Amino acid sequence: MLNKDELIQKIEKQRDLSRAAILTMTTLSESGHPGGSMSCIDMLLSLYHTMNVDPLNPHKEDRDMLVVSNGHISPAVYTALACSGFVKLEEAVSEFRLANSIFEGHIEPAVPGVEWASGNLGQGLSAACGFALAGKMKQINNQIYVIMGDGEQQKGQISEARRFAKKYQLNNMTCFIDYNQLQINGDIHQVMPQDIISNFKSDGWEVIEINGHCISEILDAIDKAKSVDAPVMILAHTVMGKGVSFMENKEKYHGSTLPKADCLRALEELKVDFDFNHYENLRKEAIVSCNRSEYPVKEDNMISLTDSPIRVYTKSTDNRSAWGNALEDIAKMNHDSKTKLAVFDCDLMGSVKTNGFQKEMPENFFQAGIMEHHTAVCAAALSKMNVQTFFADFGVFGIDETYNQHRLSDINETSLKVINTHVGLDVGEDGKTHQCIDYVGLMRNLYHFQVIVPADPNQTDRAVHYAAMHQGNVVMAMGRSKLDILTKENGEVFFDENYTFKYGKADKLREGNDGALLVMGTLAGNALKVVDQLAQEGIKLELWNVSCPVKADEEMLSSIAQKKIVFTYEDHNVNTGLGSIVADQMMNRSLFTKLVKFGVENYACSGTAEDVYKYCKLDIDSLTDRIKTSLNR
Repeated sequence: MLNKDELIQKIEKQRDLSRAAILTMTTLSESGHPGGSMSCIDMLLSLYHTMNVDPLNPHKEDRDMLVVSNGHISPAVYTALACSGFVKLEEAVSEFRLANSIFEGHIEPAVPGVEWASGNLGQGLSAACGFALAGKMKQINNQIYVIMGDGEQQKGQISEARRFAKKYQLNNMTCFIDYNQLQINGDIHQVMPQDIISNFKSDGWEVIEINGHCISEILDAIDKAKSVDAPVMILAHTVMGKGVSFMENKEKYHGSTLPKADCLRALEELKVDFDFNHYENLRKEAIVSCNRSEYPVKEDNMISLTDSPIRVYTKSTDNRSAWGNALEDIAKMNHDSKTKLAVFDCDLMGSVKTNGFQKEMPENFFQAGIMEHHTAVCAAALSKMNVQTFFADFGVFGIDETYNQHRLSDINETSLKVINTHVGLDVGEDGKTHQCIDYVGLMRNLYHFQVIVPADPNQTDRAVHYAAMHQGNVVMAMGRSKLDILTKENGEVFFDENYTFKYGKADKLREGNDGALLVMGTLAGNALKVVDQLAQEGIKLELWNVSCPVKADEEMLSSIAQKKIVFTYEDHNVNTGLGSIVADQMMNRSLFTKLVKFGVENYACSGTAEDVYKYCKLDIDSLTDRIKTSLNR
């Protein structure tokens, strides 16, 4: 092991070589962010050379972790990883931003040593909180580091993460801010004035100021942070474009690269042996084969939880209570596996029914207050650490407000269970601002999220058990009101003790040859009453409950294609929900029939669920009349 002086000499020798690599890869790709990469390379090299990491085992459980929030400094990250043995420098430089290369413009976990793909700024500190929570839950003595930009501090989600880290005593967290005081449009103090130090201190963080280009100061700050009984922010005073005289302190180079002639001039100034032509030729000859991890996580990485007995409801109740009961039941069965289960709440515990879990397993319940953006990312990062993690919220907050956070989590191959109540029109008197009528339309855009919309409390119970035993991202959506228990024609419970939830399987509730009615979620009980009423009038409709609208059920599609007309019924935006998905699925299979979509056609009014359904012509009487009218045309 090197002593401090030897380590300083090693890092100082590598940093000019790293700056040469940064300039070369950005010039060759004619894109990238050299300025900030050059200002933060000293910190990155110091961290990778002092962190408990192993290039031969980059995912070892007790490793220290580094989250790079400002992922556009990817040239510096790839170079520092190369200097630490994680990747090959020749590949990082020559393949930077090449199509199908793992060395993308913004970092992502296909690169060994990269823990979190960063997209838009402001999410890295939240992800680090999730990783720090994992260490705390599992009693792993590791350090979690974050690199952030200074302009990035203008993002509101960072303040959410600061407060959460202090509340939950994530004292193994150290955040570096690259304080070069420049962003795309110039001086950060002119673009948007802020007091970064006061902001962190007011939220209970310890603050250390250093010269971000002095390796000795950086190493001392890293050591000091480990002994502080609080989260630590290290404000590193740096210079954008450091090391090249004509680039220093110029915001132009935040996102502008050097022409070849200027790059060669810069390499001469750095006084390092770095053959630009060699890398240029490698790039021309590169045959890139991106070695990415498979998605979803392989079965051997499944979280092992003990499943709880199922419940069979015979009296009406709300799906959200069924979800809460199932979650509490699972918690009771897993007291010996407390490191494998976590629940996040955003000040809605009583409404989203997480209070049963909170009483059963309080140390695994994380109350984040009204901080949805942070919570979505923090919970997702925790889920990536082999902890089955649930984030419960109202639909308009847990999906609409945090869609971008879920998108980035999906890219990061997390395993988050997003449980949303109060979706659709079934919100009550809160009105149109709280009616999440686009939950399926939004989440179907994310390639690896499973979407589940259970029809009654019994199906909700089984769906929750499925989600708890499933690896991968899941969103489950349900309304607010009490629902009737779905029954067979003989009056017996449909989703009885013999029913097992299978993702993608639609449920045929009634037989019929005069047409088909497809329903999703809260309105299933209404649909059943309509079909049974029409049957008494001699109109027989085949009724399907579609609890997994994004996943095609081939049996259902083949069956409804034989009908002269198909109706879809949903309290969702009629343009993007079940009806549109079914139309798409049928066209893709060359299946053709007449399709009539019943859904939400505009922002609705405030009132009881029953009154709002009537206003939108989605109540039982209106649906019956609309179906008859369509059949008689």
